[in-house]
Amino acid sequence: MAVSSESMALRALIHDRYGELIARCRAVGVPLHDDAGVAERIRRTLLASDFAFDAWLRQPQLLAPQGLERLRAGGDAGTRIDSLKLSADEGECMSALRRFRHAEALRLVFRDVNGLDELSDTLSATSVLYEALLGAALGWGEQALAARYGHSRSHEGVLQRMVVLGFGKLGGSELNFSSDIDLVLAYPHSGQSDGARALDNSEYFVRLGRQLVRLLNEPTVDGICARVDLRLRPFGNAGRLALPFSAMEQYYQSEGRDWERYAWIKARPVAGDRNAGKQLQEQLRPFVYRKYLDYTAFAGLREMKSLIDAEVARKDLADNLKLGPGGIREIEFIVQLTQLIRGGREPSLRVRGLLPALTACEARGHIAAVRAKALREAYVVLRRVENRVQMLRDAQTHDIPEDDLSRERIARGLGHEHWQELEQVLAYHRGIVSEEFAAVLMPQGGRTASAPVEDVALWQRACAGDVDAGAAEGAGFVPGADVADALMKLPQAAAVRAMAQPSRERLDRLMPQLFIAARASAAPAACLLRLCRLVQAVARRSSYLALLEEQPAARKRLAGLFAESAFLAERVIAQPLLLDDVLDPRIDQLPLKRADISAEIARVLTTLDEREAEAELERINEFKSSIAFRLGLALNDGRADAVATARRLAALAESVVLAVTSLAERELIVQHGRLPGEGSGFAVLGYGSLGGEELGFASDLDLVFVFDGKRAQAMSDGARPLEGARWFQRLTQRIVNWLTVLTRAGRLYEVDTRLRPDGSKGLLVGSLDAFVAYQRSRAWTWEHQALLRARTVAGDAALCAELADVRREILAVPRERAAVLQEVSGMRERWRAERDRSSATQLDLKQGRGGLLDIEFALQGLVLAGAAQQPNVLNVTANAALIEACRSAGWLDTQQAATLTQAHADLLQRSLACTLDLRSRIAPRDEALENLCVQVAKVTQELGFAFS
Repeated sequence: MAVSSESMALRALIHDRYGELIARCRAVGVPLHDDAGVAERIRRTLLASDFAFDAWLRQPQLLAPQGLERLRAGGDAGTRIDSLKLSADEGECMSALRRFRHAEALRLVFRDVNGLDELSDTLSATSVLYEALLGAALGWGEQALAARYGHSRSHEGVLQRMVVLGFGKLGGSELNFSSDIDLVLAYPHSGQSDGARALDNSEYFVRLGRQLVRLLNEPTVDGICARVDLRLRPFGNAGRLALPFSAMEQYYQSEGRDWERYAWIKARPVAGDRNAGKQLQEQLRPFVYRKYLDYTAFAGLREMKSLIDAEVARKDLADNLKLGPGGIREIEFIVQLTQLIRGGREPSLRVRGLLPALTACEARGHIAAVRAKALREAYVVLRRVENRVQMLRDAQTHDIPEDDLSRERIARGLGHEHWQELEQVLAYHRGIVSEEFAAVLMPQGGRTASAPVEDVALWQRACAGDVDAGAAEGAGFVPGADVADALMKLPQAAAVRAMAQPSRERLDRLMPQLFIAARASAAPAACLLRLCRLVQAVARRSSYLALLEEQPAARKRLAGLFAESAFLAERVIAQPLLLDDVLDPRIDQLPLKRADISAEIARVLTTLDEREAEAELERINEFKSSIAFRLGLALNDGRADAVATARRLAALAESVVLAVTSLAERELIVQHGRLPGEGSGFAVLGYGSLGGEELGFASDLDLVFVFDGKRAQAMSDGARPLEGARWFQRLTQRIVNWLTVLTRAGRLYEVDTRLRPDGSKGLLVGSLDAFVAYQRSRAWTWEHQALLRARTVAGDAALCAELADVRREILAVPRERAAVLQEVSGMRERWRAERDRSSATQLDLKQGRGGLLDIEFALQGLVLAGAAQQPNVLNVTANAALIEACRSAGWLDTQQAATLTQAHADLLQRSLACTLDLRSRIAPRDEALENLCVQVAKVTQELGFAFS
């Protein structure tokens, strides 16, 4: 410790106290080896802590070699609590608990100020110390009570133990040096004790709770052991000291308030029956974490913040490290708000400690890395200072001392030359926290945003049933008749009339803001009509109204989306959960690759709290809708092109088919057992747009199912065995059913299985041998065209590999080029005659002359005609990749390939744009489109196709 710049007062203080300790050791015969290293560490500890000085005076043996070794020891108090022997005498017990606490607390100070522990180590070790003390004190109380009244039991005779739940920083394993410990006491069931003087459990556990508090909290000549705060229990100070689980659950279901949800984020069992405590947490989880994204958490946050601000003003706590502006509590609120909003759907966010929770929020992309880094740095600085303030005199305070000497001691103990330097660091970090918290609590244009008087009046007139077309058009919504009608009907909708008062007040604040957002969009009237439908759809879920009220960015983006894309708007109205995707700051971080999407869907399923097929299907559906919606947003915003979007939609569908197949197989094994052999012996082939990686937003899935014929006669090994053929049939039926069934989250996909051998007349699932025989002997050329786009998307890896080999073998058979071109051309003519919806003024983008199918058929004809000579072209199924493969094979020249590539991309872009606008894929003919189609027709003619 450099002393050159110390004040005279500080130098004298350390000198005098060090001398007093040496004298004390001599007086009681404690050897103090005063070598330079020991002396330096003791002096540094005396600089930081009056408590340490007092503890050494009380227990000078801690300065002996063995005592100093204990101070330097790395193990926390949990490794030494068993050595604490508590007397049956209450007074002696209390004294032993306090001496143990003082010795362990001294160790924490010694290690912290001498740089032997990081902040996280100190906070964690402090939490472990109080857990150990709670466990020891509770054990003593249980023995004392059992001696008089017996052991507590339920009505069924099952032994009952108290559950001690730690809240706040104890619950988060981040306890301050001199914090009080926030506890809630509970027990599993009603009943009574089994002693000669039986007590009802309600009285039994209240007495045990009082005993626990007395052992820890009551002042003695040795001070106190722990400051216990029980005010977080149901009904606060007015509530019973301990309640059974059933009463706890009833309270939180009917009486629980928003601030209690925040409190329960950090709750965990810290003593007593910890397994029962975990069961209680599971029972109360729906109270803390809601199933849907919960933006109503803002209301609870504002209520708590206003109460804190009032206390800060009343007690002049502006410089309070915890409660003041930019203090620790604001950092906690930022993180906990994210946890409450999203924790119901993302269990990875259900983390108790602040820093681990911040890391979880950052990892999931809900708090940006730059913001997380700033909050993390501020939290560490504030907590270090707060801890040193408390270590100074073992006082439960968050206020920086006002006297210069104490400030100098804190600053120098933290490595600063003087207080002003530390003060500047604190001001810097608190300023950042204040800005971040203000942005979260009240975004610009958020809840307090004002609306023009005219917009407020328009909504009031709508509620009074007095809006006509002229009023709507005067407000900027032309044509106004439909808008006026929608505004008049909205307040009269059953869901709106049934709203609770707070929700209705939120709606009344929100509607004028939606008028503003719609009016600023590209299509104000259409946008507002869709917004009215959305409001009616979410009227019973105030969380969604809260999202739109709280987040101006969501309103603006939603209005833009509703004006520009009818398809995406309908998706949001049908599934309001997608509102979160409109707002999500991670919108640019799309899982782009097939592996990324598969990993994400697997992660979603592993976070489910229950493993039931219905719940899993619902989450798969929500995931699929979310990713598809994000892909639509990216295409709509110009952040992704059509080819990439179609490929990603196919990757999404493949991941969904894989997940549903795995789920169906798991459920079938539970019911009927497994078939013998390695793997499942089952595979799913994707045909058409799925196989060709060119899926649209509303495409169905062309699927063909194949199984290993060698297992057709084998029996499964379950309690209800099935023959192999029937086992595979059941599996296929379940997959198709689950892909198409309508759940609360919608339907996954429409499925078309008509491309299987023999079409609708054939079996839904067939053996590999039957598939091969059909393809070799009975399949038409058009079926081989379809096989060109086929690829395995799920199932047994070995069988999938066999299918891939079979496909290559069948498609690489030598064919007469002229015959192939004639057959492909003939099929193309028949399709155009049956399905082309083009006219003189409009072009069917898929079926029209020079359209997408002309390109696709031409590529298929080239591959079928030439694959025998160059089988590598069979490695790809997507049209965009096939164009390049055909160019590499020499079947297309550079100009032809460029023409087809450009035409394919442009036609696909126009086609997907039609879908986003809820139009059929028919586009008005314009010069660019006509020229494109003429160029495609020219290329197909040059290649020898007769696509009339």
